Amino acid sequence: MTQKHIRIDDQITIGNKPVKIISGSVHYGRIHPSYWRDRLEKIKTMGCNTIETYVPWNIHEPEKGTFQFEGQYDLIQFIELIHELDLYLILRASPYICAEWEFGGLPYWLLKDRNMRVRSLYQPYMDHLEAFFEVLIPKVANYQIHKGGPIILVQVENEYGYFSNEKTYTRKLADIYKRYGIEVPLVTSDSTRESIMMSGEISDVAMPTINCGFDLKERSQILDKVNPGKPRIAMEFWSGWFNIWGSPSQEGRDVNQINKDLKEMMEIGHVNLYMAHGGTNFGFMNGANYYEKVDEEGNFVEEYAPATTSYDYGAPISENGDLKERYWTYKQTIQDITGIKTTVPEELKKTKKMAYGNLHIQEKVALSETLEDLVKPIFSHYPMTMEELDQDFGYVLYRSKLGDKDWSQTIKLLGTKDRAQVFLNNQLQFSAYLKTFYKKQSIQLEKGTENVLDILVENMGRVNFGPYLDDQRKGITKAVMLDEYQHTGWYHYALSLKEIEKVDFKKEYKEQVPAFYRSSLLIEEVADTYITLPGWGKGVLFINGFNIGRFWEKGPQESYYIPAPLLKEGENEVIIFETEGKVTDKVTFIENLIS
Repeated sequence: MTQKHIRIDDQITIGNKPVKIISGSVHYGRIHPSYWRDRLEKIKTMGCNTIETYVPWNIHEPEKGTFQFEGQYDLIQFIELIHELDLYLILRASPYICAEWEFGGLPYWLLKDRNMRVRSLYQPYMDHLEAFFEVLIPKVANYQIHKGGPIILVQVENEYGYFSNEKTYTRKLADIYKRYGIEVPLVTSDSTRESIMMSGEISDVAMPTINCGFDLKERSQILDKVNPGKPRIAMEFWSGWFNIWGSPSQEGRDVNQINKDLKEMMEIGHVNLYMAHGGTNFGFMNGANYYEKVDEEGNFVEEYAPATTSYDYGAPISENGDLKERYWTYKQTIQDITGIKTTVPEELKKTKKMAYGNLHIQEKVALSETLEDLVKPIFSHYPMTMEELDQDFGYVLYRSKLGDKDWSQTIKLLGTKDRAQVFLNNQLQFSAYLKTFYKKQSIQLEKGTENVLDILVENMGRVNFGPYLDDQRKGITKAVMLDEYQHTGWYHYALSLKEIEKVDFKKEYKEQVPAFYRSSLLIEEVADTYITLPGWGKGVLFINGFNIGRFWEKGPQESYYIPAPLLKEGENEVIIFETEGKVTDKVTFIENLIS
């Protein structure tokens, strides 16, 4: 792209030429970097002229003052690929992104401050934010359209009207963007509900856009009221939806209705298809939603809803890069509107996939036996949260010795996030999740032993949306009650599983407890594949040391995507951490997603 300017009045003009933005959402952190080009080319050949992406703060500053922009998180390489493919870029570089991403993109370490108020003018938050922007914005500023790059719009915050009406905060953000070098137009994005739109818009400094999933033409009329005479932009037109663990699959939306809305929106304005390609929540990067409602009997009901590992989102380009039937439907509609024909090269139509068959487990070891190979314990009289342990994701094992007694005691876990398994002398007593943390359970201590109490707590994803972002500390946040007292004296094992190679498989294995399993997959030809684990319970998968993500028998996800670049010819190490003691002697590698 040559150096051009973007101007917005009653239309969008780039380089003195009116442009209709037809954009596709794709998140670089959800795709192996080797496939960035493939996914971008497929979005372009669908007819899009623009890419939209978020910038998650938590992957670029995983610890305070430690910045990473390499490999999976090489934002600049991603931007340069977009530039090379002659596409425009909408950069949603706000500190909060939602996106069903862990903590909505906010870094966990913000919560070390017990008084933290994110997405506000709370001064420590603003200091952290500005320190990050001082690093981020100079990296991307030279890629703005008027400097010869692809960036045409930059977003201020994200769906802020769903969170607050503190416009002093969003105006301050807009000032920071400008101060560090953003000169292209700023935008906001909010719901089409008038009260929410009015809470989030700052139309005198940033052009409002809308996010919605149906009746796009009708619902976009709110933009005429908020910012009359300006173009209508659907920043998120939802192509599907995300899946949550334990619920039926809900990604699919009627393709004919989506296509009708897409056509109507392109006729009257500009649209970004969210998602064009969804990708994968690798590692522990899935977020969660939190809902409150009143049931038919008038009872207050809370629901914590963590997202699955796959983020396919019903997008026209599947998680593994396959072109779905709806891809061709949208492609034809875009062509009908723009009159521009695009050809999909044969090499983009097919993805290389293989079924490697059954893999039998070769080695296994109980977590309790290899625990101190992974991490050394930290002692505290009171349970510490993950954040207090300087731990971002994974699990914490809380251990306490109750002494040589033969008592029966009740136990209750106060303020525990998100799922806990309670063991006494390495025997499972019960699991707690969602509504059951405050339920009294009983444990029977034994004479002649130290009565070791272990509580394995899993962080299943910090909430990414809603008013409770400041309450996302994980682990045990209050106390463990034994009978009527708060029990003290805890050893904490912070299991982020970042050094999975330290697991010692020479040690003892025990059944019905959390354990590690290892095998070697021997392959002659590298290709994309899926792993499926029938008969296994819940846990995390590692391929050659890379954390593929979570699995859980509750579904709806039944198979898990492994990109070919994570594999190699010859031996490939497969490690599974399973927490329920529910396993078989094998796993199976198949060619396609089970849906």
